[in-house]
Amino acid sequence: MAALLPLLLQCSVAVTEASCSDVVPMKQRREVISITDFGAVGDGKTLNTWPFKKAIYRIQHLRRRGGTLLYVPPGVWLTGSISLTSHMTLYLARGAVIKATQAWRWPLVDPLPSYGRGRELPGRRYMSFIQGDGISDVIITGDLLSHSSSGLAVAFCRGSMRHTVVSMSDSTKGTVSWATLAEAPRRSEWNNRWSRRGVVEHVEAEISPFHKTKSCGVALPSSSFRPSVDLAFKEDDDLHLCCSNVVIKYVTVFAPHDSPNTDGIDPDSSSNVCIEDTHISTGDDLVAIKSGWDEYGIAYGRPSSGITIRRLTGSSPFSGVAIGSETSGGVENVLVENVDLYDTGIGIHIKTNVGRGGFIRNITVVNVSMNKVRKGIRIAGDVGDHPDEYFDRRAIPTVDGITIKNVRGVDVQQPGSIQGIKNSPFTRICLSNVKLWGAAKRSAPWKCVDVSGAALGVQPWPCSPLARTISSGYCSTAF
Repeated sequence: MAALLPLLLQCSVAVTEASCSDVVPMKQRREVISITDFGAVGDGKTLNTWPFKKAIYRIQHLRRRGGTLLYVPPGVWLTGSISLTSHMTLYLARGAVIKATQAWRWPLVDPLPSYGRGRELPGRRYMSFIQGDGISDVIITGDLLSHSSSGLAVAFCRGSMRHTVVSMSDSTKGTVSWATLAEAPRRSEWNNRWSRRGVVEHVEAEISPFHKTKSCGVALPSSSFRPSVDLAFKEDDDLHLCCSNVVIKYVTVFAPHDSPNTDGIDPDSSSNVCIEDTHISTGDDLVAIKSGWDEYGIAYGRPSSGITIRRLTGSSPFSGVAIGSETSGGVENVLVENVDLYDTGIGIHIKTNVGRGGFIRNITVVNVSMNKVRKGIRIAGDVGDHPDEYFDRRAIPTVDGITIKNVRGVDVQQPGSIQGIKNSPFTRICLSNVKLWGAAKRSAPWKCVDVSGAALGVQPWPCSPLARTISSGYCSTAF
């Protein structure tokens, strides 16, 4: 019993950690059906698109009270694109893999209304591997007590500008935990595909259970265990959110550092999103909060708000935590805390551009650790391209109320830069206890223009617009 005491204490501490995962409580389904009931064969060769569609059709039209769990037994279940429905759980047993067939012409669907076109090319976009439209109360989960060597990607969104594994439009109430994404294509391979205009028969995706045991299981009741899901996707997008009331917890996302457009998690025009206890290593931003692109995002008018990012670790040649640059619907009320970044391009990156319009406000970033980072903090008003020539050059974004405190960095090449917009300076930028040291004894200076705010306990000392004592006003309250 004495030997178990340290573990019990460790678990009790873990239980009391701050969490927002109760945004979407987990639930049990009253009915369970198996994909094999509909003629599916998990031999990795038989195409099971029709069995999946029949099973989901049944769930949708019978509408069992409490919803239905669709059970996927061990095996490799080859399928084309499928659409989920409300009040269902897609449950993968230990050893189960849902794999996208390469002999499949991906259907084209309408672009996101907040983007107006495909992100890389004009016109329509490819349908996701698993998608839903206007649905709610959907769970993708699996066997918690297992381990899988394949990777995983999960996306709750209206759809993706690029290929995604799972997409949901105008959807709400979803939880994803114990997930891993792996093996996106490298840049040379991606460029080869791009020159062929995105030939979709190269898309490969898998879904399988993560199979991991919680280290604190001995101290927690079984009801405290969170379900798991393991999805592997080998294409251009990882986890993209366009929803409300979503929990992403215990997720791991892997992609080569030279694979382009592989953001880890992108909450886009989303509200009440909880991202916790997540590790990401990709070729683009680890987490990027967005809300639509120029005139399309302005017209759509749906901001991202109420977003929490907590206990994130990771590495990327681009940004650790980013806001933007597509923020035309606005981004507000964001909390980022307890983040550990290494081998990363920019630690914290808040970015927008003339023509975006919208706002970025009430952003709090606290307790961030950085190691081997090219630039610690960047807030910029000249980042990102435009969907077409019709964007409004008079749509000037506002950036106001940014608090960044308790940040430590070593081997940081350049501590930070804040570049506002001439006719729309960034205001109430507050830095406190931010210490970013370079590999050499002398650190590079901060660079700032068109910005106002204050700084306290910042090393190296920040630029003159922020280098004043905090005595009153917004920053004194924020600190």
